[in-house]
Amino acid sequence: MHVEPTALSRLRAFELPARTFRIVADLSTLALWLIVSTGAVVRLTGSGLGCDHWPGCEPGRPFPEKDYHAYIEFGNRMVGGVTIAITLALAASAFLVRGLPRWARWTAVGVAAGTIAQAPLGAIAVYTHLNPLAVAPHLVLSIVVLGASVVVALEARLLRTGHGTALAREARLVALAIAAANLVLVVAGTLTTAAGPHSGGTHVARVGSLDTALVVHGATVAIFGCGLVFLLGWLYAHRSELGWYLRATIALIVLVLVQMALGDVQYRTHLPWWLVLVHVALAATVSAYAVALVALMWRPPASRSA
Repeated sequence: MHVEPTALSRLRAFELPARTFRIVADLSTLALWLIVSTGAVVRLTGSGLGCDHWPGCEPGRPFPEKDYHAYIEFGNRMVGGVTIAITLALAASAFLVRGLPRWARWTAVGVAAGTIAQAPLGAIAVYTHLNPLAVAPHLVLSIVVLGASVVVALEARLLRTGHGTALAREARLVALAIAAANLVLVVAGTLTTAAGPHSGGTHVARVGSLDTALVVHGATVAIFGCGLVFLLGWLYAHRSELGWYLRATIALIVLVLVQMALGDVQYRTHLPWWLVLVHVALAATVSAYAVALVALMWRPPASRSA
């Protein structure tokens, strides 16, 4: 007896091309990096309360009708909406592509869930008048979700190449410690911003002492740097078979040195907002790069050329 396929069975039988999934994963990563930068623009220009309601900008009006602060804040919300749509597409497509590990599918779901969670966090930040304890989770969650998207994007590439043998356990553990130190570094940087002149607006209270925050931030940079130097030494000792990882780690160290130089320049020039923005955008880049390096140590491609 012939049974007509149902819509659900046709959906289950649909298979998304791996190349299409890679494109969606790359767009997700790019959008999540971009939302970090646009969110920083909101904070650094004091536009956090440009729209004093949520989700609409003003009472009874969804769109801004005030000044440039309102347009900056509303523009960030629009970028956030597009980012949510892309990450939802990532989560859905993860279940339609063949060969993706189960944990990677649910990581994609986590990327979408974390991005959606930014919306209520934004509402809380607005209604608490940009209390730093409400604003800080925005950036930290953004960095975590960006890192998760990087992992999914790398897994999308492994669908084509296959994965090889992971690096030695000690190297992988050091790499994980570096990733954890980077997250602590991001938290310290967020609190440093909250203590400085760019806490979100002229009427937003600062948290703690900027000098103290800078000392803590500097200490986390030192810990992060020591981990990178240790990893560099281990990779150098195994450079004959791990030359690519050695070069990738050197590139990461160069990025960190540039970031440190920017931090010093922005402090000596009294923290111009545009230079702090570059610092934040580069911090997101360093975080994404560090996560990618760690992920490739645990699940490298099957061939060096890949």
